[in-house]
Amino acid sequence: MAASKIDALIKKASDQPCKEFVKTALAMAKVAEGSERFEDMCKWAVALVNARLEEKKDLTEEERNILSISYKHAVGFRRSSFRALEHEEEKQNPFIINYKKILKSEAMRFCQEILNILMNKLVPNAKSPLANTSSESALRLQESCIFYLKMIGDYYRYLAEFDDTDDVSKKAEKYYDEGYKMAVKHLSTTHPIRLGLSLNLSVCYYEILKDREKACEVAKSAFDSAIAELDSLDERCYKDSTVIMQLLRDNLSLWTTNTN
Repeated sequence: MAASKIDALIKKASDQPCKEFVKTALAMAKVAEGSERFEDMCKWAVALVNARLEEKKDLTEEERNILSISYKHAVGFRRSSFRALEHEEEKQNPFIINYKKILKSEAMRFCQEILNILMNKLVPNAKSPLANTSSESALRLQESCIFYLKMIGDYYRYLAEFDDTDDVSKKAEKYYDEGYKMAVKHLSTTHPIRLGLSLNLSVCYYEILKDREKACEVAKSAFDSAIAELDSLDERCYKDSTVIMQLLRDNLSLWTTNTN
């Protein structure tokens, strides 16, 4: 019932002119986030995406982050719950086994939902105008495209936690790699999107693909390259970039200790 009421509220809001609806959807997504109603936040974020595509525009940086946060929380909550039930003694309880199936199904549903939006809507939308825009506009679209490819890699990586077939894990690697190659070409070594992609790609190698050597190689390369350019780091990105760099260093320290 609650979900249908949210859908009805979104439908009512969509009666506004598209420009006004975008503002409403963004504002309501923030309200849902503040209320920790992340499934509602996802619905508003998707409505926002559809409105932007109707305008034939890409998402702004703020709108991209809203979409990312909404699904990250919706899926992350279920991933955490699923992992909390992985203890050996709980694997024998039939009620817990069935409950885990529910959590797994919900997490996979959200993953497939956002993957569909990214792969069939946002990435094609960001790629299609690249050849016909000014250099400044092209750079913004390239940044968006890298952001979306990183997200695709993320959600295939989350799916791989529930589905350990090679196909899913290889798709995570494929889209991370595509985004990484674009990032190396178009973004500075200290750009938070490039650093975040390197961080998540290295985690994918370590946790999903079980390639510790490659994980350390990716993380070390990203950290060392960023450190070399730290003096030229954009003040606007300083906090985000340095936080990710710290995570890269922490992972490197942990992974090399475990390997030794």
